[in-house]
Amino acid sequence: MFSAFNTKLVDWKGKSVWLVGASTGIGRATASALHAAGARVYLSARNAQALDAFVAEHPGAVALPLDAVDLPAIKAAAASIAAVGPLDMVFYCAGYYRELRATEFSLSEMLKHEQVNYVGALHVLDAVLPLMLARGAGHISLVSSVAGFRGLPKSLAYGPTKAALINLAETMYVDLLASGIGVSLVNPGFVETPLTAQNDFEMPGLITSEQAAKEILKGWADGEFEIHFPRKFTRWMKLLRLLPYRAFFPVVKKFTGL
Repeated sequence: MFSAFNTKLVDWKGKSVWLVGASTGIGRATASALHAAGARVYLSARNAQALDAFVAEHPGAVALPLDAVDLPAIKAAAASIAAVGPLDMVFYCAGYYRELRATEFSLSEMLKHEQVNYVGALHVLDAVLPLMLARGAGHISLVSSVAGFRGLPKSLAYGPTKAALINLAETMYVDLLASGIGVSLVNPGFVETPLTAQNDFEMPGLITSEQAAKEILKGWADGEFEIHFPRKFTRWMKLLRLLPYRAFFPVVKKFTGL
């Protein structure tokens, strides 16, 4: 009987994890949880000061400041980690969000979302996949969003990048299944982060970054492919995903007023 999509990741002692986009929010909270569980944590983000503060609070953690859109920097960081020892997991949690509607279309905003949310993930894959394939081991985890399930108001730039990550993770899982490399997809609902702090509406099921990190580690421990939370909200989003367009568009208008 099929029991799990991935090898169950329970014992983190001595494991090497690289978190890209870990200066705040879900990334930082997950790095803290992994450090507490005994993992050797490498953190990357643009904010070097925030990374240094994390390292000061978490002895043994390593800060590798960089911009995810900088491919040479990504490759250099991956090489520096590999020089120390095998990389057991990479967690791509870098994200950018600004609300945008088609009536205020901005090419620069569209492309910035694409670069940070999606192309940055491709840069990381380019750096770590050859290492993991050569070793026949490792795990890749990508943070997407329920905003990638279907087209939603104010998500013109953000939603498509998250939809791309969902498709990317699904395809990688199929392609890498026989290679010994695990793939997981994290689809959060509303989590208290600097990104969601921009929202001017009530966010149903809002949880803290620490609660999100707990859910993520539980998902990895259960060997899940998709880790989504909080489920009292994300289950409704999954149902929305199944609606035909004749029902979907009226439902979105009714509940958003847009």
